[in-house]
Amino acid sequence: MIDDPRRFLRGLFDAAIAAADPKLCLPAHLPRHAPDRILVIGAGKASAAMARAAEEHYGAPLKGLIVTRDGHGVPCRSIEIVEASHPVPDERGREAAGRMLRLVQGRAPDELVLCLISGGGSALLTLPAEGISLGDMRGLTTALLKSGATIHEMNCVRKHLSQIAGGRLAAASHPARMLTLAISDVPGDDPAVIASGPTVPDPTTRAQAQAILAKYGITPPEPVARHLARPESESPKPGDPRLATAEFRLIASPQASLEAAAARARAAGITPLILGDAIEGESRIVARDQAQIIRDVLAGNGPVRPPAVILSGGETTVTVRGKGRGGRNVEYLLALTLVIGGAPGVFALAGDTDGIDGTENNAGAIMTPDSLARGRAAGLDAAAMLDDNDGYRFFSRLGDLVVTGPTLTNVNDFRAILALPGAS
Repeated sequence: MIDDPRRFLRGLFDAAIAAADPKLCLPAHLPRHAPDRILVIGAGKASAAMARAAEEHYGAPLKGLIVTRDGHGVPCRSIEIVEASHPVPDERGREAAGRMLRLVQGRAPDELVLCLISGGGSALLTLPAEGISLGDMRGLTTALLKSGATIHEMNCVRKHLSQIAGGRLAAASHPARMLTLAISDVPGDDPAVIASGPTVPDPTTRAQAQAILAKYGITPPEPVARHLARPESESPKPGDPRLATAEFRLIASPQASLEAAAARARAAGITPLILGDAIEGESRIVARDQAQIIRDVLAGNGPVRPPAVILSGGETTVTVRGKGRGGRNVEYLLALTLVIGGAPGVFALAGDTDGIDGTENNAGAIMTPDSLARGRAAGLDAAAMLDDNDGYRFFSRLGDLVVTGPTLTNVNDFRAILALPGAS
């Protein structure tokens, strides 16, 4: 039996992150190619670490340009690293995306464009279509983030407003060979969704993008509406000959990270159950559903028996109605705290594997059987704080935030609920 549930849960989280470490999972996928004929490009929270791993593998200077989130840059020998804003794009990202598009154009057939992609690339590679301003994209991104739209829906919209997303980056590099190595942060690991699929064909349509905006009651800026009304906004589709020389490989995934955590649990004598790596929906609804699973486990009629840990991944959403602080992981955990109601023996951790829950400085938080009671003793109204989307402040006051700093990888959210028999 484990003697420190907090440390055990943190160990599972660390194992999930380590399984997606670029320096471990990238080298085996790098092809033999003359370093002086390789152009390295990419974007995402893990992209700078991926670039450094590529440099170390080839042992020679590589030319290229990477855009990563503020605080996620690492020093490279010769590849340029640009930091930019995420999740709302800024001018640094727009300028770098424009340079990247120009870099890939006019490449020869014997050149290799090595594209290193990970979660966060959609915002970091924002290059609005002609006639659409960066301000238009910033406002639209903010509206989508607050609406509760899924990542698939958000990226469908963004792909039809871009000069680079939805296969356009690969189309621009033709006839050079392009190899994309990606770390997935999206439910289902769809290449067309990871970083808005800049190097793969896009099966979605501009009509779908328009329908998504209508679904969430978002009135787009006039330039956006005009652009979506034009056939030119359509993205490269499967079968486009310009993408014939582009190859995509997934090198790390949420499922692999969950399996690494499960292996760590088994080694500690705890039975793991993986619910899935692609769970979506409102954070508080997901918490309610998973709380029922834990109740069944504690009652002895669940899919596993204590001691057990329920693991899940994916990307939940938060429809922001309040003015509090917090990302989707603390929202989930605060909702779970309210539903579980201090059940003895139940501990939980929820965190984003990139180390940033939403826009805060924490990856997530930990719930203990006495979280609700300690909150009351501190004068905190958990229900009111959930209504205000204020999960960060709740767990911060309890000293239960999980702070990792940027992990330099990203395989989406990680959730673990631990059920111990007879614990308190």
